[in-house]
Amino acid sequence: MKKLLLLPLLLGSLLPAYAQCDKDLALAVSNTEYLSATGAVERTVDEKSTIEINKTDVVIRPGNEDRKMNGKIQSNTCTWSVPYKEGKSVIKARFDDPSGNQQNAIITLEGKDGKITFLMEVAEMPDRKIRVNVDKFEEKK
Repeated sequence: MKKLLLLPLLLGSLLPAYAQCDKDLALAVSNTEYLSATGAVERTVDEKSTIEINKTDVVIRPGNEDRKMNGKIQSNTCTWSVPYKEGKSVIKARFDDPSGNQQNAIITLEGKDGKITFLMEVAEMPDRKIRVNVDKFEEKK
């Protein structure tokens, strides 16, 4: 009997977090940090950028609206205990650069203490990571 009572409570706590995982997201950032392989900040660039994530794609528009990076999502692991505030999504995506080369990236979107960070690690560039602190995180309609 106790097990039957716990099931609705468990489902009720998981559904809001899962509901976030299938939403289209729009992120706005104001600076980009370029990190070494060890995570040390090498340089910071002040630039307004946007990142859009949906079920199949990641689109990054760094600074200049004329440039954009398109990635096809290969997998997405999403575990948020408090939607848009506490949790993590790990996305594996394949990006095509302008010359036609493919780059494989692991993107970690993480919320801690209400602050969201976006970290991108590209397999073909093991000495560099890119991190941004998200200024605005919302569902895209």
